[in-house]
Amino acid sequence: MTIIETIDSEQNLAVRPATLPLPDLLSLQRQAFLKDPNPGYQERVARLKSLETALLNHKDALLSALDEDFGGRASSESLLTEFMPNLGNIHYTLKRLKQWMKPSKRKLSPQLLPASAKVVYQPLGVVGIVVPFNYPLFLSLGPLLTTLAAGNRAMIKMSEFTPKTSERVAQMIEQAFPRDLVTVVCGDAQVATEFTSLPFDHIIFTGSTAVGHHVMRAAANNLTPVTLELGGKSPVIVDNDFPIQEAAERICYAKALNAGQTCVAPDYVLVKNDQKAAFIEHYLKAFRKMYPKVNGNHDYTAIINDRHHQRLLKLLDDAKAQGAIIHNPGNEDIDDGSRRIPIHLIENPSDGMGIMQEEIFGPLLPIIGIDSLDQAIQFVQQRPRPLALYYFGSDPKNQETVLAQTHSGGVCINECLFHVAVEDMPFGGIGPSGMGHYHGYEGFQTFSKAKAVLTKGKFNSAKLIFPPYGGWLQKKVLAFLSGNK
Repeated sequence: MTIIETIDSEQNLAVRPATLPLPDLLSLQRQAFLKDPNPGYQERVARLKSLETALLNHKDALLSALDEDFGGRASSESLLTEFMPNLGNIHYTLKRLKQWMKPSKRKLSPQLLPASAKVVYQPLGVVGIVVPFNYPLFLSLGPLLTTLAAGNRAMIKMSEFTPKTSERVAQMIEQAFPRDLVTVVCGDAQVATEFTSLPFDHIIFTGSTAVGHHVMRAAANNLTPVTLELGGKSPVIVDNDFPIQEAAERICYAKALNAGQTCVAPDYVLVKNDQKAAFIEHYLKAFRKMYPKVNGNHDYTAIINDRHHQRLLKLLDDAKAQGAIIHNPGNEDIDDGSRRIPIHLIENPSDGMGIMQEEIFGPLLPIIGIDSLDQAIQFVQQRPRPLALYYFGSDPKNQETVLAQTHSGGVCINECLFHVAVEDMPFGGIGPSGMGHYHGYEGFQTFSKAKAVLTKGKFNSAKLIFPPYGGWLQKKVLAFLSGNK
């Protein structure tokens, strides 16, 4: 079984091949790293600024490529979700990089004195970055900028689902960096399989939980450490002490963004039974206000390709066939030739429905009635740990209860999605939703080796405990060090 699914035939467009076989590209970067194994602060700053300049210079071409790959994606949405986070993260990192690079002083126990201890943060080497289709700029350049900040080199495998964007990113990187520093690989599932089998010093993969298993197996053959940013079914809990209209509007925006093709998109909503009807009403009203129509509306993103479009329609048909109540904003026919799907709320889904068994990754949202917060928490606890959890409620005690009794990669209280945009917080999953963190300082640490360094002078106090054992002075020293008087 291949690591990344074969793309639809109409999207199997020619892309510029790598000029060298993948093992040779890795060897080229590794040789360059050995000649410059610990780039200084100014060198790292220059690399980050080169990335910023490249992103700005290629903005229009990248926006056009994203629109073409999705078959309809608003430039405003791409600017908001792809450009602004990367530019913000570059500025954030530049302001803090010097402090991050400083050694961290550590304390010593008395028996090791006189000496000093510190942790130095050393680049790992060459990092492999595997990019999904849904946010191809944010999820390629985001890990790249942190990789460069930590002093590493990088090879990037772009998604075959976004061939135009992948080619544009390859051209941009080729112009901004020598290929022994950063290079982009385009290609199909066979290329992806070979890529993840390379002996990188670290691999970061963003994608589905199912594919994450294959990436981890491939990395294990080389004992390559991995950061897996996966997905899962991120729940929303709506309590009855938060304004239901406001909750519906915020959740609607988060789900409609990129047509739900977001790893931290709300996947299902748990709402009190006595507020369920009001929630559905306000949600549909909010969607109609944001998107008065879907047909021909370029503000609303299309589904990435026919395969995923059909997958979502089958999930919807399956829910209907099993008796779910379906709500949508206006029974609108989509005849604009696009793959746009309006928001559909699926009331009272059963566990046997496909929509409750797999990550949806699209504009379908199950609505589940609950009687209490405890019931909602139990519902979440009984399922695989998600990448994100969202709680809407005003009572601080209930907020703390949700935080303490649930596990997820991240949490928003009275909001959705935007924890990912906080540069100063780590982002990562837990269990089936991933492992490891990146973003901010935690990202710098992920792509660095924290090397412990102990330094001693000419005087060696350890001689007091050298063999032969049993001397009077030695007994006194050992008694003191072990806490005996």
